[in-house]
Amino acid sequence: MGHSGRETLTVSSVQLDGNTRGRDAAVAAEYPVASVPTGADGVLLGRIGSLEVRLAQSAADVAAAQAIRFDVFVRELGACTSRSFTEDRDADDFDEICDHLLVVDTAAGEGGAIVGTYRLLPQERATRGFYSDSEFELTELVARHPGRRFLELGRSCVLPDYRSKRTIELLWQGIWSYCRRNSIDVMVGCASFHGIEPVEHAQALSLLAHNFQTENDWHVRARCDRFSEMKLLRQDELEPKAALTAMPPLIKGYLRLGAKFGEGCVVDTEFETTDVLVVLPVENIPSRYIEYYTSGPEAGEIL
Repeated sequence: MGHSGRETLTVSSVQLDGNTRGRDAAVAAEYPVASVPTGADGVLLGRIGSLEVRLAQSAADVAAAQAIRFDVFVRELGACTSRSFTEDRDADDFDEICDHLLVVDTAAGEGGAIVGTYRLLPQERATRGFYSDSEFELTELVARHPGRRFLELGRSCVLPDYRSKRTIELLWQGIWSYCRRNSIDVMVGCASFHGIEPVEHAQALSLLAHNFQTENDWHVRARCDRFSEMKLLRQDELEPKAALTAMPPLIKGYLRLGAKFGEGCVVDTEFETTDVLVVLPVENIPSRYIEYYTSGPEAGEIL
């Protein structure tokens, strides 16, 4: 695709075990949400308590999602991108062709506020390629599976006070509902380790490379001009417990769901991350997770 940048499946370089209190209304009001009738067909995808997950329905919704991305990626994590930002938003050309998944706190502010976002790019809209093509040979992988529908996930983040298990579960409710409604067969996208020195994540990267690498028709690798080695340690040097402890919550979550990872990682100097490619065919997801996200967690509802 010819441009650099990070594509993440969820908050990848920030721990998700932080404060679960609702944001102060004055702060949440920075990201107002357009009113959508409860149960609106194709819009509302899930709910847990005061939190709802739905698709963006207006330019204002997308702008709010872009503002959250700017706050997390640039202000909080210190990304220094070459793109020019308009009105403190993280925006690019892909926003126009993507669906935008929104987590809304209906109890924040007067009409609720957007507190998290996830960007979804269905295969049929990727006529100019996928975002991740700038780092990985994703289009080549898709071409080997003409009978399957791919969905690229990325540009995801959650405001600090909402980084809780409940919010992540709600995001997954929304993603799974979207996949069912759109007959998605394979989810793909980049996940990131914070920092641009792969050796700092030697245990985790080596574990993924030795034990969870894509194989056969699913094999995919980083582009030759971006490739960095993941097998930084020998198999006998691995400490699996330490490697898992050091992994971002996103990557651990995808391991639980049955994901595999492409060969090689990519150093993204703009976003100051080390990226890996996640490949998750739907049939790899254990049935217990399918049942959980289809029926919805306790006190939650998937629509």
